[in-house]
Amino acid sequence: MSYSGGVTLVLGGSFLGLLALLELRHRLRPASPLRMEPGPCQLHVDENQVRVHLQVVLVNTHIHKEVMLSRFRAEPTVLATQAVDGINVKIRVTPDHPDASPRPDGYWPVFILKPRQSMAARLDLVLCGDDLPSLQALWLEIVWQAYGSFGHLRQCHGLVVPLARPTADWQPTWRQGSGYQVLPLATHLLGWLDDPLQVLRRYAGPHLQPGDVVALAETPLAVMQGRYRLGATVEPSCLARQLCRVFHPHSSLATACGLQALIDLVGPARVLCAWLGGVLLRLLGIRGGFYRLAGEQARLIDDLTGTIPPYDRTLVLGPERSQILVTQLAQAMGQPVAVVDVNDLGRVKIVASSGGVDPDLVHGALAANPAGNANESTPLVIIRPSCFEESRP
Repeated sequence: MSYSGGVTLVLGGSFLGLLALLELRHRLRPASPLRMEPGPCQLHVDENQVRVHLQVVLVNTHIHKEVMLSRFRAEPTVLATQAVDGINVKIRVTPDHPDASPRPDGYWPVFILKPRQSMAARLDLVLCGDDLPSLQALWLEIVWQAYGSFGHLRQCHGLVVPLARPTADWQPTWRQGSGYQVLPLATHLLGWLDDPLQVLRRYAGPHLQPGDVVALAETPLAVMQGRYRLGATVEPSCLARQLCRVFHPHSSLATACGLQALIDLVGPARVLCAWLGGVLLRLLGIRGGFYRLAGEQARLIDDLTGTIPPYDRTLVLGPERSQILVTQLAQAMGQPVAVVDVNDLGRVKIVASSGGVDPDLVHGALAANPAGNANESTPLVIIRPSCFEESRP
């Protein structure tokens, strides 16, 4: 073997060893198997108070080891259109575990969750005051502490409870384009408690005609799937801190936590290889190489402030199983459905689409971003070819 060939072999082996080390360290980081899932939610509204009864389920996803749940609490934040000084919020958290009864003093004892076991916590909230009509939603930051072979780990997730719907006097307005009409539809503040099909039926269903296409923004869909992380819970690695420096300042991967969110999804080895490949392709005049090599999620992650409050404090990941979901939604709605990623720069990406969706129609209709990127709260847009005219409201 020649000297150059030996050097190449050594360098290649060293690089592969580095990738293996990065992956090993990533996979061996302390991690809790406890995962939160939302349960049933009931809302009762009258003139004097709003009552919310919500169940949250914690699941031990480990197949062999027990985990102890040593603490659990919820911190409510009221979102409203006016000052909330006159609104009083009371919350009571009650465990629902088969081996213990709730304590009358509200103390949360330590519970043991066996492998694959789950337990529920009931959150009862009462909101009262003079400013109830201004309420929009309730943001709950739910914090729990797990104890096990990994040590102590504090975990946190957020949950939106919608308290208001678009007012009855709000009427959507059709906008005319070249060969199409578009109808942006406002919704309530969407969250993990919402079902995409029910959202489409409630807001898009009354306006649909044969030939229409329903476009659903990818970020609200990801939010409804619970695919977001509080920024404060993301621990950036040294790799994320270094690699994020070369991304455009407006990119969601230009911060250490934003890039770490991608590393947590696809692994550090793939991100590093994509980063190196992207740099080499950039030197050859080819842009976007990193995003093609790192996978679809690299383009879909939204960093902090990338969406409306309270999700401006979260990193929103791209939706999962998009293609399966749009097929199911289209079958249930009887209309073509597309999941789209649109921005104010005129870029339209069809993340997934059902049969019957014309890509050229979707790109042309959404290039002007009729749904907006601010606080419009219009995650749904109906696209109607001009041959299907409807009188405007």
